[in-house]
Amino acid sequence: MTRLTIIGGGPGGYTAALRAADLGARVTLITDEPLGGTCLWRGCIPTKTLRASAHTLDLIGRSEEFGLRVEGPAAPDLARLRDRLARVIDVQVRGLDREFKQRHIEVVRGRALLKGPGHIEVRTEDGPARDLDHDRLIIAVGSRPASLPGLKVDGLVVWSSDQALALTEIPGRLLVVGGGAVGSELAAIYGRLGSEVVLVEYLGRLLPWPGVDEDLSAVLLREMKKRRIKVFLEYGVTGLAPDGAYGLKVCLEPAPGAASKKKVWELSVDRVLLSVGRRPNTEGLGLQNAGVATDDAGWIEVDDRLETSVPGVYAVGDVLGPSRVMLAHAASAEGLIATENALGTSGPMTLDYDQIPYAVFTFPEAAGVGLTEAQAADRGPPIRTARFDLRPLGRAQAEGEIAGLVKLIAEADSGRLLGGHIIGAGAGEMIHEVAVALRLGATASDLAATVHAHPTMYEGLNECARLLAGRPIHRA
Repeated sequence: MTRLTIIGGGPGGYTAALRAADLGARVTLITDEPLGGTCLWRGCIPTKTLRASAHTLDLIGRSEEFGLRVEGPAAPDLARLRDRLARVIDVQVRGLDREFKQRHIEVVRGRALLKGPGHIEVRTEDGPARDLDHDRLIIAVGSRPASLPGLKVDGLVVWSSDQALALTEIPGRLLVVGGGAVGSELAAIYGRLGSEVVLVEYLGRLLPWPGVDEDLSAVLLREMKKRRIKVFLEYGVTGLAPDGAYGLKVCLEPAPGAASKKKVWELSVDRVLLSVGRRPNTEGLGLQNAGVATDDAGWIEVDDRLETSVPGVYAVGDVLGPSRVMLAHAASAEGLIATENALGTSGPMTLDYDQIPYAVFTFPEAAGVGLTEAQAADRGPPIRTARFDLRPLGRAQAEGEIAGLVKLIAEADSGRLLGGHIIGAGAGEMIHEVAVALRLGATASDLAATVHAHPTMYEGLNECARLLAGRPIHRA
């Protein structure tokens, strides 16, 4: 029986453990955190739970729009929000624990240190170190929030996402530094919970990574401004000083090479939320002892099979860095593939990162899969694009969720779909139809010929595909 050890209990690690046990391996998982990792405890699940409460609060505030009368204003109750958050997490944790026990997966609590090929020392806080040997190893230690010079997270007035999700207070004025997925989501959530939010992004658009189509960034910016979230693009925070008993005075200066002349701003805020990327949890892991190669930033280097520079040692998830896809579901997919390759249960397996969807749970949601228009144009063959605004859809009008669009990209000659990008209510669900279409090599005509239920938001995909295929029709 192959002995497979996994370091890290996040989505990549626990998915690998479950699959390896099903394949007959003897599995040991080492973690110094509760099962579930950042995603479950300080990321995906807490954020979406808090978002649901913020969305409900917003709907109550719009009650007259829906023909309802509500007596008195609704307001967040932090104690109840924290209680609900704890209950949601607990359900997920108990489910994971049950799955591990059913498969007889051993969980060792502590900090792993690679001592050499096939050998790990696990250090615990309240007991002696334990030595473990393995035949195969998967490293899934994840990442943690990065910082900026002069902006040190203290957990009091300068927060990371961890403190933002602890729900200790709703600041009167919150400065969010970083307009990526986490920063944009938390800016939107706290704005709906009652904070006056200022969002600063160093680059020229929100969600500024290459996989997000620029049309989605433009819609998100417009909708944030409608919600009175003040957005500073091409700005950086250059000064931070106390302002009163608990507040801060911050200085915002234009980024070098900003597109237009911009002035320097000084703002008074109550709290600063820093969301400027991640850094790897590889310090102290002893990678050098085992000969595992990393890049200059500490991200682990792997080949297409997710194997490191050391045969039999694999790595998955955030620890691979931004050259891959730093998303929980990508880590899970990598965990499955690394496990299959480590145990040799099938031929060599790889992952097509172009077919991994993303979803950003702002208001409205943004999601995409495949190539953006810019990426598709850079890769060579002529392309065609189409976009359809969601406003005319009957379901959008009925739900009061009219903001957003669908955009599809296809090869000009064959019509084969290359990418799809959606911003609007339910975008995170809708994008999977495009993901399946890309997986099957479908064309715009295939999607256009697929009958969609009425009235649904999914009709926006059908309408956009019809535009792309050259046979538009609209049903109210």
